[in-house]
Amino acid sequence: MQDIINSIVLGIIQGLTEFLPVSSSGHLELAKFFLGDDSVAEESMMMTVSLHAATALSTLLIFRRDVGEIFRGLFKFKWNEEFAFSLKIILSMIPAALVGLIFEEQIEQLFNKQVLLVGGMLIITGLLLYLADRARNTEKKVSYSNALIIGLAQAVAILPGISRSGATISTSVLLGIDRERAARFSFLMVVPLILGKMAKDLMDGNLTQSSVDAVPLAAGFIAAFITGALACVWMIKLVKRSKLTYFSIYCFVVAFIVIVLFYGKS
Repeated sequence: MQDIINSIVLGIIQGLTEFLPVSSSGHLELAKFFLGDDSVAEESMMMTVSLHAATALSTLLIFRRDVGEIFRGLFKFKWNEEFAFSLKIILSMIPAALVGLIFEEQIEQLFNKQVLLVGGMLIITGLLLYLADRARNTEKKVSYSNALIIGLAQAVAILPGISRSGATISTSVLLGIDRERAARFSFLMVVPLILGKMAKDLMDGNLTQSSVDAVPLAAGFIAAFITGALACVWMIKLVKRSKLTYFSIYCFVVAFIVIVLFYGKS
């Protein structure tokens, strides 16, 4: 029963933090540490991938019209805005995909309750958000060069504690891209990567070999899907009218608390 409760807590954390620029992976690692989750790296990665898949599906739900327009544009087999947008999404995926394939084993070890790493990376996330909040003249659309640079930011955000949405949205805003467009692009660009990662793990047999119980996994998935859908809608509204400084302060505070508690517990 405790495993199910812990999974639901992890799912809620994932659902909330996937769309807020505060690092979902970092918060998951912190939760595992302070909840006393003693899973080995492979089991921990199984839960992490499952929860990310849940929020990917919630993204598809919220942006179903955008996704539908993209597919309709692609099947017209001619150059149009939807086709160009799809190419930019693909371009943005390349850096993170390469990093994930080349450094897969090293990355898995980072998801093993590396609390001090998470604390340090949260500080970097806070700095990015602070700088982005002071950017002006954010009225541009996403260009191909922008998509590649944003993709590089997403690759760096593989590190737990670096917020993927925070890094990509901040980079977009610093490049002068409109905040709402930046959020939309940030949320959509991660979906193919997550689904691709799951497909690869399934073909390699990595997920099926895991000893994680199906019931806690399902409980976490459902919790992440529901809270993710709600958080996605909320974040879209926040991007339009709120400041990133609030999230920056939050990252700094959490990083400080984590570092203090870690040394207090050790």
